[in-house]
Amino acid sequence: MSAWDPNIYLRFSNERTRPAIDLVSRIDIPGPERIIDLGCGPGNSTEILHQRWPHAHVTGLDNSAEMLSAAQKSNPALEWILADASAWQAATPYHIIFSNAALQWMPDHARLIPRLFAMVAKGGALAFQIPARLGSPLHQFILQVAEEPEWAAQMAGARTGFLTEGSAFYYDALASAASAIDLWETEYYHIMQDHQAIITWAKGAALRPFLDALGTEEQRERFTRLIAARIERAYRRQGDGKVLFPFRRLFVVAYRR
Repeated sequence: MSAWDPNIYLRFSNERTRPAIDLVSRIDIPGPERIIDLGCGPGNSTEILHQRWPHAHVTGLDNSAEMLSAAQKSNPALEWILADASAWQAATPYHIIFSNAALQWMPDHARLIPRLFAMVAKGGALAFQIPARLGSPLHQFILQVAEEPEWAAQMAGARTGFLTEGSAFYYDALASAASAIDLWETEYYHIMQDHQAIITWAKGAALRPFLDALGTEEQRERFTRLIAARIERAYRRQGDGKVLFPFRRLFVVAYRR
């Protein structure tokens, strides 16, 4: 897979950071000492954690050297770790294990979620948000095009590489060890300049594994055009020419007994 590009990702930094702000605001832990942000990317969510709890030791962890380089430049005072969050093991429990739109890239949530929760200190919290993919036309369009005979064989890995479950799944995965669980969904309406901006948004995250699976630039351009045509039909322009791009996310905060 190609390297993550923090510049593309951060073109919509306000839109990508808003869910992190909302998630952090719902975590009811008054004085955590140790916090880790899994899949921290360029550090925008990690900075929100640091602002909320300035006396805590806050760490950002990501498997992209490019993303961590951007994070280090923006906030050199925090600790940054290059590692795969899906295989990461904490030496000491954390008071908050946090993740903003990253767990969907990690396999086997039936194993992953309880394993992460086991690394939360007693009285602490596991807090994460992920795209609610089943309700997103954009993600459905990507999967539809990926299933076309022209490149279905190349897309097998990409189609299974973006994993989310529903709220009931995460409740069951956490309930036996939790003292309380807070779950909710929010649909954000991002105001985009045009339809191409939605494609640019997707290239920063959801489209990456699908474009990486294609062998030539010509294939990648055709794949993108097919998705763009569906986007133009599904999302109408407003009176001022801009496009409302709804994006639903699932939030989970579980407190450990």
